[in-house]
Formats: sequence, structure tokens, C-alpha cells
Amino acid sequence: MNNALTPQHVLARPRDALPLLMAHRGSSDELPENTRAAFERALKQGADVLETDIRFTRDDEIILMHDATLERTTNGSGIVANMTLAEIKKFRAQRSFESRAQVGDEEILTLAEFLQFTSAQNTPIALELKDDRFIQTRDAERLLKLLAQHNALERTVLLSFNDARMRACKRIAPSIPIGKITLKNPLPLHDAELLGPFFPLLYLNPFYFAWAKRLNKICCPLDPAPEPRLKFYRRLGAPVLLTNHPAVTKMALEHILWK
Repeated sequence: MNNALTPQHVLARPRDALPLLMAHRGSSDELPENTRAAFERALKQGADVLETDIRFTRDDEIILMHDATLERTTNGSGIVANMTLAEIKKFRAQRSFESRAQVGDEEILTLAEFLQFTSAQNTPIALELKDDRFIQTRDAERLLKLLAQHNALERTVLLSFNDARMRACKRIAPSIPIGKITLKNPLPLHDAELLGPFFPLLYLNPFYFAWAKRLNKICCPLDPAPEPRLKFYRRLGAPVLLTNHPAVTKMALEHILWK
């Protein structure tokens, strides 16, 4: 299978096709983010790609966790980098992307567990590198070895705001696509296959998508609640959309814009 987020795959799709949907931490509006339940819900709702965040524990395990600490999303507390996997596994993921109330009680996943359950359908995945340890060669190698062990290299794109994290991995596996996320740069000139501009930048430069396409790059706006801007993205020809709730986004696309 071709990676769903390679330029060869995405840019060859018809312009009137629905954009690919990248589920941001799973269906993270409804269920605890970055959990198996949230990812499974997202796939049932029509997500094409699962996005998640990865960082290291003290004992060199890679887990799915956006924050550097446990407080916001789990019933635990502490700094992830200072805790072992066994210590973290005692806690449960309980809160969604924005909710302070408990919406579930889910296991905190390792990357290996995530790769295993997404392998059955060969699901494309986007991994955001949240840890500076990925800059170190040995830790970048840990990640890429794990991806290779699960036959996941061809269905993975690595994302980051931080160039050094991605570049360390790219040096080891030159064929793996990378994605640059940016809050400030309105020009699609990053050396990456995927570009994730913060959505207000697209109002500054409405030619961003067309320009990127000429450079053989894919764009996915950093906008996990895109529904108010779907008509705008349609005019620009957005090939991929981020979403916290794939069912809501897909329904809006099908019945409002792409009908």
C-alpha cells in the first residue's frame, strides 16, 4: 500500500474528491485523546489517517502522550520523562481534547501497541514527535526500528514543529515522509513532504495550497475543528483536513460543500 500521505498518492486524487481526514489524537472530541477507543471511533467515522503524539518514558519506552505531564488527560500526575512505563501504566486516560470532565477510562498506549492494532487494516498514521530525545541518533533509531518491526515505515509520516527531531529520523530513514507544522511562516518553502500551517496563515497567503502543489508538497491546515472554514478550504483545494471529530467533519463535507 502507498502511504496515504505521500505526494504521489494525495496529489493524484481528483480535485472534487473529499479531502482525506486526519483524526487528531483520534476522535478526541468524544473520547480520551490518544487512546485505542478514540482511534477506533475515528476509523468507524471515516478517518483516513490517525494522528497521535509520541514521547519517551524514563526507561526508553515510547508512549502516546501529547503533554510532557500526565495531569491534563489522565487521572495521574507527574512528568512523563521521569516515570517508567510500569508507573505510567497504573494510570488511565480519562479526558478528551478540551474536556475537563471524565469522558472515559482508557489504557495509556505504547507506540508498539498502537502499531499493532493499526496494522490489521494497514492504517496510515501520522506521528508527532514531542520529545527532544528524537534528536539523538540512538533514540531516532529506536523509533525507526520499532516502525520497521511492525512493518509500519511505509504507512507512517513523522510530524513536528521542531526540524531537528524530524531531520534526525530522516537521516536514518531517508524515504520516510516528514511534515513541518508551523505557527508563523505563511510560505510553503519548508523541506518536507507535508506542510501543516496554522490556519490563519492561509488568509495571509491564499495561494499556499496551489504553491505547495507546484512544489509537490501536501498541505493539511493546523485546524482540528475545521467546520467553520470548510468553504474556504474547498476554494483553496485542501487535500487533507485535520479533525477532532471525523463524523462531524465528514458529514459537513458531504452534505454542505462537496454535495
